[in-house]
Amino acid sequence: MPRAAALDGRGEIVMAGRHRQPAPEEAPRPPEVALTIDALGRKCPIPIIMLAEQINSVPLNATIAVLADDPAAFTDVPAWCRLKSHHHMGSYELPQGGWAIHVRRNY
Repeated sequence: MPRAAALDGRGEIVMAGRHRQPAPEEAPRPPEVALTIDALGRKCPIPIIMLAEQINSVPLNATIAVLADDPAAFTDVPAWCRLKSHHHMGSYELPQGGWAIHVRRNY
């Protein structure tokens, strides 16, 4: 015997008193990177200095990935972005430790 189906107030399908589970969403993917700066093993402020020296070498709105494993870089690079009016796109953990800190050039 077929089960009755209806829509609830949120537009979800209800079958026999149970809500249908929404499909799991994919994890957000990092944006495509125009330049990667490898600052692994270097202490702050070196990752920021490297970023500041090279940010103008990519086109406007391009993304730079700063690879860093110094915990200070994890907070200092986004702070530098706010100070310099660039956009911190996100920080992604690296399998070997550290982060890929993505920055979009705004000007």
